[in-house]
Order: sequence, then C-alpha cells, then structure tokens
Amino acid sequence: MGTDATDVDEQTNAMAIRALVPLLVTFILGTLCLQGFNLVFTQVGEAVRAPGQASLITALPSIVLGIVCFIYGSLGDFVSLKKLVAFGLVTLLIGSLFGFISNYYFSANLWTVIIARVLQTAGEQVAGSAYLVVATKYLKNSLKVIFFGLFTAGYQLSAAIGVFAAGMLSSISWQFLFLIPAVTIVFLPLLLKNLPDGNHSGQRVDGFGFAIFGVATAFLTLFFSYLSWWMLLIAAVLFLGFAYYIRTADHPFITPAFFRNTRWLCAISLILVFYFVNYCISPVFNAIAHNLYGMQTSTVSNYLVWAFVVAAFVGTSSGAIVGRIGRQAAIIVAGCLMLAGFVGAAVCIESGFLVLAIMAAVFYAGAGLMYSPVVSSVLDTLPKDESGRGVGMNDLVMNVAGSIGIAIIGSLIGSPALGGASLFGVSGNASSYANLLLICGAVVLLGLVVFLVFRRHIYAANR
Repeated sequence: MGTDATDVDEQTNAMAIRALVPLLVTFILGTLCLQGFNLVFTQVGEAVRAPGQASLITALPSIVLGIVCFIYGSLGDFVSLKKLVAFGLVTLLIGSLFGFISNYYFSANLWTVIIARVLQTAGEQVAGSAYLVVATKYLKNSLKVIFFGLFTAGYQLSAAIGVFAAGMLSSISWQFLFLIPAVTIVFLPLLLKNLPDGNHSGQRVDGFGFAIFGVATAFLTLFFSYLSWWMLLIAAVLFLGFAYYIRTADHPFITPAFFRNTRWLCAISLILVFYFVNYCISPVFNAIAHNLYGMQTSTVSNYLVWAFVVAAFVGTSSGAIVGRIGRQAAIIVAGCLMLAGFVGAAVCIESGFLVLAIMAAVFYAGAGLMYSPVVSSVLDTLPKDESGRGVGMNDLVMNVAGSIGIAIIGSLIGSPALGGASLFGVSGNASSYANLLLICGAVVLLGLVVFLVFRRHIYAANR
C-alpha cells in the first residue's frame, strides 16, 4: 500500500473506511468515559475522601493521554497498526473491569480510580491515534477533511453522552462509568481483519527516545498540577537530554530536522493555545451551577448535553464548511465562537443557567468547527513519511495543553483571589467565576492573534 494519498486505490480506500468506523465508535465510548469523569471528578474526590486531590482524577489520565497519543501516532510510522490496536483494546478492557470491581465491590479509593482511569485512557486512545493515522495515510485527499470532521463530531457526541451519563449515574453509582467502554473489545476481530498491516518502515522502535520524551512530558505536566519547581527542573533536564540524544543517535524516532520545520512550529502553536481551555467548560459550569444556582450535577448535565450536541452537529458539518469558506476563514470563525462563548458567559453570569448553557453551546460550536481545519493545516506542513509522528505530536500537544489548562483553571475554580470585583458589576462567587471565564476567553483571543500573525507562513507552499 502506498502512503501517498494520491496513489490510494479504491480497495485500500474501502478497507480504510471499514476500519475507521469501529475505531471511531471505540474512541467515542472511551472519550465518553473521560468526559463523564471530567464532569463529576469533584464528587468522586469527595466519595473517596480526597477532595483536595480530586483534580488528579482528570489531570493524571490526561497526562498519560498526551504521552500515549504521541507514542501511538508515532509508532504508526514504524510498527503494525493491528498490534497497536490489539494492545489498546485489551488494556482498555482491563482498566474498565479493574476500575468497576475495585471501587464498587470494595472500598472506593483515589488511587484505584486513578490507576483504572490511566489504564482506560492508555487503551482507548489507540483507537483515536489509529483513526487519524489511517485517515491521513490511506484515504483519498477528498475524504480526509470529512473524516477529520467526523472524528471531532464523534468526540463532541461522546462528550454529550458522557455528560448525560455522568449526571444520571452520579445519582445512582458513578462506578458504572468505568464499564461503558468495556464493550469495545467486540470490535477487535473486525479491526484485525481490515486494518492495514504492511505499511511501516520496519525500523527498530526507538524505545529509549520515546521513554525520555514521555517522562519529560509527564514531569512538565505534573509541575502545573503541584507547582513543585523540582519537577520543572527534571523536565528541563530531560528535554535537554532528549535534544542531545536525537542529534547523536543513529536512528532516533524523530530527528532535529522535524523541529526545525518553522511552518510546523507555527501551526502546532495554534493547537497549544486553542486547546489549553479544552477541558475547562464542564467543571467550571458545573461549579457555577452548584454554587450560584444550587443545582445538582444530574440537572447540570441536562443543560450541558445540548452544547455537546451542537458541537457534534457542527463537527459533522465542518468538512462542508471548510470546503465552502476555506481553512483560514474556518479557524477564524471557530476562534471567534469560542471567544464569544466565554465572554458571553462572563457577561451573563447572573442571568440564569439556561443563558449560560447557550453560551456553552456557542463555545462548543467553535470547538466543533476548529478541529478539522487546524489538524489538516498542521499535518500539511509535514511530508507524508512523517505523518504518523505528526499525528502523535498533534495529539500530545492537544492533550498536554488541555491537562495543563485543567490543572491551572481547576485550581482557580472558586478561588478567593478572583472574587474581588468584576468588569460586569458582580461580586462574590459570581465575580470569581466571571473573571475565570474572562481568563479563558483571553487564552482563545491569544490563539486568534497567533493565527493572524503566522498564517501566511503556515500556508506557504513547501519548497
């Protein structure tokens, strides 16, 4: 099978589509579980008698998510996708059963929750990474943007179902959230039949390089959770060691030339900024509902689920939207919608939760539109033989940025430091949440500025 999309024949294209469908369903169910725990992590923290460490239930799996995203995507250039998917689905099943059994039939514990979520995360992401690698390498160019749009639509749909399921199960037993993605093991035979197996370099996998980069990324993200400077120092030393290693090693999995690609650097910075606030809407709005409106999580989910439905609809339509207005205009429109969602919520903080839910829908409409044009723009800055590593780096930056964002924003939820006064004349808790929403909006505005500054260079023709 050729890796150039222009050489993809009809049979290869059809096999890719047959593999993409179960991969997407697996990704949706795994992400559903992630989004469910993202909504109720504060309640889970109280249930395991560790409310002060509740953010770790989301932050640590998010760190793992970023690392395995990079590893899975990059390995797509070197080893069999069938082996990767088999490993991932089995790991997902083990994590699901362990999480449910250890926390439902035995005393619930913070670390059994975290370990189970880490295993689930490490397992389910194989589907997302394999989906993107297959779509990038084995689909015709005309289908790529469409399937990227379906991917983000699947993500948003899973978020919608996850929010609804978490709200419902929080009043029954949150432990049942663990079992939702366990059913994906039934897709394994179909995937082993249709996934491509022969299009990899056959080179020895650079395990040492992956290990250095992964551990460095973990310490960097942990620094933002704990603000311990020794973690940042270790991360800096490991990244410097990684830079030296890839310059001197015979066959590193990624070369210094990859990071000297300035078009890629400018493009990947968009993902870093825009997805910094990716995990923040649900916990922030959940806290607002609890503390300003006295609402239960089950009620909150009934409001927020429609925001994710909007995102899924826009994501499904993003291929057609991008085809009509172009990627650059789509990114600008998406960024403006995300910005309007945060600023509108800050302005309307005391106007009722229905209005806030509408603002959340505006934000998620932008998020649903953003993924396809941004990811395709980033991948277009790389040659085809580096597309797996490009997918891996995209996912790494997207998820590490999100985990750092939730660690910082999560620590500021309800912080008295933000409660002095607001630009909109509110005070107390309302002021604190309004200012927090404005901070999130400022991050999105920064992303728009970065795009407008660098867009000519990002879309410059390869020389």
